[in-house]
Amino acid sequence: MNRILLGGVSALLLAGIGLFWWQGRAQVEEAAPPPDPAPTQAMPSEPEIPTSDVGDLRGPTPPEATELSREQRRFFRYDRNRDLRITRNEMLSTRTNAFRKLDKDGNNLLTFEEWAVATATRFDKADSNGDRELSAAEFATTRPKRRASRSSCRC
Repeated sequence: MNRILLGGVSALLLAGIGLFWWQGRAQVEEAAPPPDPAPTQAMPSEPEIPTSDVGDLRGPTPPEATELSREQRRFFRYDRNRDLRITRNEMLSTRTNAFRKLDKDGNNLLTFEEWAVATATRFDKADSNGDRELSAAEFATTRPKRRASRSSCRC
């Protein structure tokens, strides 16, 4: 029993000595003299702009961007999660603005359901393997027909 009591008292004594030593060291550092002040220079009216000679230095080369084809850009406008598949929801989500544009007078005679049926039919027609997802090749079949280009410039 005496050993346990003696061990506890000595542990507390050592912790107390360590605490006082640590506080005494911090007080010495607080009372240390301040560092020598840097020589002050007269402030010019305009701040001086630093200059450097870059010589033959070259920066890192920019990353190369791959040029996407017109069809790839169109595909990625629909493929929101970039899994290289267009789900029915991804295809329909981009069509709400087109519906608002179709309903010019705002009387909602062209209902969204009627319009969605047309889009879903178009999707089902393009989904040749019936997996309810469009691959890039299947999506390419939905490409709008290009009109003959007319020059907008009347020179």
